[in-house]
Amino acid sequence: MREFSVPSLYDVPPDGNLTEIVRRNAAEYPDRAILARKVDGRWQDITSREFLAEVTAAAKGVIGSGVQPGDRVALMSRTRYEWSLLDFALWFAGAVSVPIYETSSAEQVEWILGDSGAVACIVETAEHQALVEQVRDRLPLLKNLWQIDADAVGQLTEAGREVPDAEVDERSALADADALATIVYTSGTTGQPKGCMLTHRNFFAECGNTIALNKPIFSDGASVLLFLPLAHVMARVAALVAMMGPVKLGHLSDVKQVTDELAQFRPTFLLAVPRVFEKVYNSARAQARAGGKGKIFDQAVETAIAYSKATETPSGPGLGLRLRHKAFDKLVYSKLRAVLGGRATHAISGGAPLGPRLGHFYRGLGFTVLEGYGLAESCAASTFNPHDRQKIGTVGLPMPCSGVRIADDGEVLLHGEHLFTGYWNNEKATAAVLVDGWFHTGDIGALDDEGYLSITGRKKELIVTAGGKNVAPAIIEDRIRAHALVAECMVVGDAKPFVGALVTVDEEFLPRWAAQAGKPDGATLAELRDDPDLLAEIQRAVDDGNAAVSKGESVKKFRILDIQFSVDSGHLTPSLKLKRHVVLADFAADIDELYAP
Repeated sequence: MREFSVPSLYDVPPDGNLTEIVRRNAAEYPDRAILARKVDGRWQDITSREFLAEVTAAAKGVIGSGVQPGDRVALMSRTRYEWSLLDFALWFAGAVSVPIYETSSAEQVEWILGDSGAVACIVETAEHQALVEQVRDRLPLLKNLWQIDADAVGQLTEAGREVPDAEVDERSALADADALATIVYTSGTTGQPKGCMLTHRNFFAECGNTIALNKPIFSDGASVLLFLPLAHVMARVAALVAMMGPVKLGHLSDVKQVTDELAQFRPTFLLAVPRVFEKVYNSARAQARAGGKGKIFDQAVETAIAYSKATETPSGPGLGLRLRHKAFDKLVYSKLRAVLGGRATHAISGGAPLGPRLGHFYRGLGFTVLEGYGLAESCAASTFNPHDRQKIGTVGLPMPCSGVRIADDGEVLLHGEHLFTGYWNNEKATAAVLVDGWFHTGDIGALDDEGYLSITGRKKELIVTAGGKNVAPAIIEDRIRAHALVAECMVVGDAKPFVGALVTVDEEFLPRWAAQAGKPDGATLAELRDDPDLLAEIQRAVDDGNAAVSKGESVKKFRILDIQFSVDSGHLTPSLKLKRHVVLADFAADIDELYAP
């Protein structure tokens, strides 16, 4: 199949904007706990009426500080309650919000503030404020700077005391559905980030259709704990979906506290990237092995996978499989569900493929991970696996209101009401990717005969070996990265005689593996880098990756690096994508070693 589209399930209000969500919730569910925030170590509910009052007060402060309709205001913070509060306050004031990752460098902050023409910036910490102050003399349009940790909300509330309610009502009604809501900057894997212009219509179409497609997940009593960065469009959409639902929304700043907070908050569904689900699985498996129950855990895994696959057959799971599944539910599955909070039945995953094996494993234990695919330019998901028509191993069907087309060269093209209107201040880049209403994603993929999409790689990342073999790195990298010991993997081999790989080791998992393998206590990665047992374990990960591709695409040699790729090191974007050109330059010597005679 070359093209497939799905009609919309939701009608975007033609004259409305996203501020209507908050007003509607306060009018229809005034006393419902719509959000929750952590206060003195405990979760505190916030009703729809209270949220509207706080948003309105902050919006008055934005207006009183001189921000005009259409002005851009940047927001740089971790995921926390104030992020959503201030995001809506900016819309109530008629402004356009510009999210910035809290891990961004001074150079990135300067670029986004300067390119967007931001007149004000709200940061979270004193460190963030110092970062902005460092480049402020080169940002003549930037007039105001507030810090959340220094009571930015209180300062805005005070600054807006003389602003009448009528002015907020007037400002919040200025934008219609096609007005600019936000400028979301891309990760900048190949150069300076580009500002994706997203309208209120884009968000309404994306969020409204997501809810209509998955109504049981967003039923009364549902809740979500958000811990992905809200500067990323996927998390931003998840927050808006929760508000539109409406379902209770909790914010978590520290990802390291996820396990503890899941137990306290007990959400009914989650939003995460595949690495989170991989770590839950790998940690559970390691704990089982350390406790002498590795064989039982492995049997439970195979039973869950078999059970999930059997649910797709006309006859369903047989009696024997059902009995084994029931036994392992008590021994293993219930404990894993407890780690996820005990109430969660579904998760939405994006950013990278989860892999069919883990997809079946989670569904088999009673926790369904629904994968989707999208970009900042498509306002998050453009395809999605519906809760009742999931096809594991794909990124789903086109979202209602959208279509997918496969170009002659295999590139995935997108169309729909959720697509951005272009790149801010960059008509040339816009014209290069938006052609006749279709967005050229740069990704390579295929549609099956039912319209489900599979992504196989990036056009710009295709490697052509010296023998002329085209290799899409993503397929094998994702398989290798799924191993507990592997943090990152980058396939190399352009114009080389064979495919190689650079591998970094997960620093959290290494000590556990070292102890189980009988290595000296406290042994570092630098000391273990050439250890035969470590090399053999990484080779097993590579062998598993090679099983997914042809011999010509297989990794023949790999090299373990004794560092971690990170945002701070400059090797990952804020959304944790590899900056391949930076890795190639910084580790040229290691790559040369791979191909040394």
